[in-house]
Amino acid sequence: MSKQYLTAHTIDDAHITDIYSLAVTPGYIVAASGASALKVWSISEAEYPLKQKLEAHSLGCHHVVASKDGKRLASAGFDGQCIIWALSDGKLIEEHRIKDSNAAGEIWAIALSQDGQFLASTTHDGRINVWDAAASWTKIRSFETKGSFGMALDLSADGRYTATGHQNGTIYVFNNETGRLAHSLAGLVKPVRAVAISPASRLLAAAGDSKIIALYDISSGEQIGNLSGHGAWIMTLDWSDTGEYLLSGASDGKTKVWSIETRTCVATHTETDKTIWSVKWLPRTVRTEMFVAAGANRSISLYREAS
Repeated sequence: MSKQYLTAHTIDDAHITDIYSLAVTPGYIVAASGASALKVWSISEAEYPLKQKLEAHSLGCHHVVASKDGKRLASAGFDGQCIIWALSDGKLIEEHRIKDSNAAGEIWAIALSQDGQFLASTTHDGRINVWDAAASWTKIRSFETKGSFGMALDLSADGRYTATGHQNGTIYVFNNETGRLAHSLAGLVKPVRAVAISPASRLLAAAGDSKIIALYDISSGEQIGNLSGHGAWIMTLDWSDTGEYLLSGASDGKTKVWSIETRTCVATHTETDKTIWSVKWLPRTVRTEMFVAAGANRSISLYREAS
């Protein structure tokens, strides 16, 4: 079975440098780049107008994430800082600034819990740190690994697991309830650039320079399948709300949609031959099934499923 997606809209020259990360909420797309400002576009209005520019990270921003309801966001910059943003009267305002050190890479990949109460981050030397909003964003936990750069991170929707992908190809799954390592996963021998836990918190997808997407049962740690078809490094992954489909983007500009049931690619798009740094499904509550992709071509492309 194949699916067809049409280009719904393109925001040309959305940033003046590579767009490294996207966050989506029920009302907005937020894009982070090598420029100092985050930009916020409305997805509930025609033509997707620019609504805000948030002066954030003087050296640029490499990750931005959102809670499921969009009421809280977090951005991590090349300056080593992480900014927490809160939605107030339809605008994002700075809520808190986390500064673990002056070192770039001390806060790298980040993830917010579904309710926005916890922030997790990786570091250049393999640690995973967790901060708690209820404790004024105090660091409440650190997980230790064997020291390889943490390139990717995700938190499960049920709050039980933290998954990380590392430069040495290792994938770790931590149990948040016990504070212990649950699994050290095999299967990828090259840098892992993306990890994503399914909405039901049952499957973990991981990908990177191996050009395949490995699927694991997150509770047992068993590798249950591979998705093959990309011809370049895979930079980004995102699950659909139902967990039926997985979205991926690669360094050759290709974006793919995968059926988890059939373990096959059901759609491929190529808007550019430049790296896709970030792909995200839009909330189904907004419009028909849609996703968004951005990267080194500095534009944001929105796709909708053909009716």
